[in-house]
Amino acid sequence: MRFAVIGSGWRSEFHLRMAQAAPDRLQVVGVVTQTEAEAERITARWGVRAVRTIDEVLALAPEFVVAAVSWPAMPDVVRELVAAGAQVLAETPPAPDLDGLRALWHDVGGSGRVQVGEQYMLMPGHASRLAVVRDGVIGTPTSVEIASTHLYHAVSLVRGFLGVDLDDAVVSARAFVAPLADPLTFDGWVDDPQPGPRTTTIATLDFGDGRTGLYDFVENQWWNPLRARRIVIRGSLGEIVDDEVTRLTADGVVTSPVVYRRTGVDMNLEGNEVVHTSFDGRIVYRNPWVGTRLSEDDIAVAAHLAAMGRWVRDEGPAPYPLAQGCQDHALGLAIEESARTRADVRVTKEVWV
Repeated sequence: MRFAVIGSGWRSEFHLRMAQAAPDRLQVVGVVTQTEAEAERITARWGVRAVRTIDEVLALAPEFVVAAVSWPAMPDVVRELVAAGAQVLAETPPAPDLDGLRALWHDVGGSGRVQVGEQYMLMPGHASRLAVVRDGVIGTPTSVEIASTHLYHAVSLVRGFLGVDLDDAVVSARAFVAPLADPLTFDGWVDDPQPGPRTTTIATLDFGDGRTGLYDFVENQWWNPLRARRIVIRGSLGEIVDDEVTRLTADGVVTSPVVYRRTGVDMNLEGNEVVHTSFDGRIVYRNPWVGTRLSEDDIAVAAHLAAMGRWVRDEGPAPYPLAQGCQDHALGLAIEESARTRADVRVTKEVWV
């Protein structure tokens, strides 16, 4: 699957790394950079062609284009790509604020050419839990508690497990400041880390009909090893807590784990990766990228790129339409607004609904 990338920052390199890991399945035809120095760095590091304009990269005939630019730049880049007839995978979020989301939808929403790079539900753990939920093991899903990632990413997980589409929601959030050490950040390990003020945001999302989300996120939780990640999915017949599934059966209340088959452990010489997961003796998830040794997050990114490729070839469904990405960010913005104003925020039918 041939794709191009707009941008040369941290996010763009996620996609370049996927193509390097699986060159028989993913190929980067070109990268658009802002400077010659960046072009030289990208070519030297990744062995891909770097150009300076969107027209130049589209001339290389990509099947789709990944827009991995800054929040402020994203809407105009997406508009330019759609105007040029490209199929677009826009990194999250597709626009910085509500007005930007509405304007972007007005300009390109009807084109049907824009998907959003929201891959979290494709991670092995979340994909496994979703398979269990969709099999009806815990009955009708009613609530999701997520303490893992922030705002729109967390919202996408909540909506995904609940099966909530573009429904109205009432958001109530509060923020709390407490000391916390940060031994590991985006920039690496910290020498002699000392506790400093960190903000925790807790929010409820009420989608009606008994469907709720509980959002719990502390600054730097992506990196900080002092804060565990957790997820709780509750249903009418049981619940999933991380990888433990408790539910009501004909034989009574039972608990079973989601079990990972990981190679490269102890004397296993198959390579270091997730092969599959199983639940109650049956496989619920298979890693489609065995042999690449990708991390779980990278597996999700690669799977999202592959889904995008199948979609543009009319071989599969849309991986994550623009309307869904807009809804995620609108709810994330509502969390921030509610925490700031200490009042409920209602998210109702937007232009993309």
